[in-house]
Amino acid sequence: MTVDTGFSVSGLHLKFQETTREGKDMKSIVIALLLVVPWIANCDEEKEMKKNANILYLHHSTGNCLWNGGIPDWVADYNRTQGTAYGIAEQVFPKNEPYGWRNYPFDYWNIWVNNAGDSAYLEEPTLEMLTQDYDLVVFKHCFPVSSIQRDRDSSNPASDEKTLGNYKLQYAALKEKMRSFPETQFLVWTNAALLSTNCTVEEATRSREFVDWVTGEWDETGDNIFVWDFFSLETDGKIFLNPSYANGEKDPHPNQDFAARTAPLFCRRLVSVIEGTGDQTSLTGE
Repeated sequence: MTVDTGFSVSGLHLKFQETTREGKDMKSIVIALLLVVPWIANCDEEKEMKKNANILYLHHSTGNCLWNGGIPDWVADYNRTQGTAYGIAEQVFPKNEPYGWRNYPFDYWNIWVNNAGDSAYLEEPTLEMLTQDYDLVVFKHCFPVSSIQRDRDSSNPASDEKTLGNYKLQYAALKEKMRSFPETQFLVWTNAALLSTNCTVEEATRSREFVDWVTGEWDETGDNIFVWDFFSLETDGKIFLNPSYANGEKDPHPNQDFAARTAPLFCRRLVSVIEGTGDQTSLTGE
């Protein structure tokens, strides 16, 4: 017996005759194809969107060492070989004047949480401003952040004292703030490390503890916030900056060799975040 069968998928009406079991199977295949093709097209569109991103790299001197170590050249080479159009711009944040040369957890909290809004605070852009222009914002702290003092009786995000308790409260508030801009991604460096000539064992141990907290608890999968574990690269997984990576016996800035070695690792981590694999790839970029 021959049966005329008609059906519609995505507004397209199809009609044919089922004469055998194979005819019924063909009908199922056609339906599946009509459903899958739009999905494939949508995936291609999403993939295409990831080829373009505006990135802002906020830094002071340590970040500048890696920038000069090859970050813009690496991104340019990647664009050329992969057909992407990632634009990365660098900016000193905060500036020395009028805010002051301080980029510790308190300062990001102060500018982006405590003084949030559509207007700059002491000439420094808020997240409400930055997220209008950038798809991904990178920020970091300079090495004095690792001189962490013992906790007081109570902690306060409005305190600029460098303690674990204050840092954690400031980071908790920053995470909530960054998550309120789900269309923008954030890539946060872990602490820049200090040499054993710059701080005590107790201070460096607290710095390691803060980094472990950031990477193990504060950083969560599934959101728009990611971490690059610079501290572990600088310390080889220990607590002090490896002296062979430093610019001098008492200068914890990265030297040229170390900057040139780690700049590509940062860039790999950056690209993994942009391209949607940031929760699955290494925090160090290795």
